[in-house]
Amino acid sequence: MASSEEYLEFVLDLLRDVPSVTYRKMMGEYLLYSEGVLFGRVYDDRLLLKDTPATRAVFSSEQISYEGAKAMLLVDVESPNEVANVVSGMMHEI
Repeated sequence: MASSEEYLEFVLDLLRDVPSVTYRKMMGEYLLYSEGVLFGRVYDDRLLLKDTPATRAVFSSEQISYEGAKAMLLVDVESPNEVANVVSGMMHEI
C-alpha cells in the first residue's frame, strides 16, 4: 500500500522544526532527508527513522518497511519539538 499525500503532509508538518527537510518519492513511498542526509522514510503511512542510539533512546518499536530492508524505528509521537530533537541528535550520529 502506497503512502498517501495527506500523510506525507502530516509528516512534513511534524518535521517542521528539522532543518532543510526534503523528500523523494520512490515507488509510492517517500525517503526523507535533512540537509541532504537520508534520515528516514514514510512507508505505508508510517514515519520510520534510522536506528541510531539517539532514536533508540526515544523510540523502541522496530518496523520493517519492506522485505529485506533494515529495521527502522517507528515514530509514535506527534510533537514537532520532540521529533526535531531526536532527528537533530540522530544527524550527529550518521
